[in-house]
Amino acid sequence: MKDKNFEIVSIAQDTGGVKDAGPWITAAKAEYTALIDDKHIVTQLYNMVNVPTAVWINEQGRIVRPNEVGYVDNRYKAMHGVDAGPYLDAIRDWAAKGDRSPFLMSEAELKERMKPPSPDRAMADAEFALAEYLYKNGKGTDAIAHFKEAQRLAPDNWNYKRQAWALSDAEKDYGTSFWDEVKKLNGKPYYEPRKLPDAKKP
Repeated sequence: MKDKNFEIVSIAQDTGGVKDAGPWITAAKAEYTALIDDKHIVTQLYNMVNVPTAVWINEQGRIVRPNEVGYVDNRYKAMHGVDAGPYLDAIRDWAAKGDRSPFLMSEAELKERMKPPSPDRAMADAEFALAEYLYKNGKGTDAIAHFKEAQRLAPDNWNYKRQAWALSDAEKDYGTSFWDEVKKLNGKPYYEPRKLPDAKKP
């Protein structure tokens, strides 16, 4: 959709930086801009809690649809139950119609969705940043307590959980694993459900 002035910028949230995320980007042979955020700044600024998450930003640099799950296909649908198709159709509609697309959110919707982080989330961000700092400075064992506190303060933040577990022995240090935690959801959505309008403007 480049002929419609549409661009994708992907940002890998990975404390390991180029060492860990780089090979995946190279293997994907991405034809779009691919960045690596080793401090999880995007996670914090956009109040993200999981990946893949997409944000729509218009030509003026303004968010017109805030972060929500954005899969490119249905390869993991059996795990999370999210159909990629309607969201991809919505993106195509936006690329074609711009400001006339019904998938853009109103000012009221944007204000509701883009509230400032709660005090617990702000503290979780601080704890996670401290844990990352300790890990990068060779104090991985000391980092664990702060990763745990970040998870306690923001229990729905899968970005923080998965990163902490990836930097250690999850079962030994945290008494869990990614799949154990998914099973604990027991029917609760892994992603917050999207709300796409049904009607389309001509």
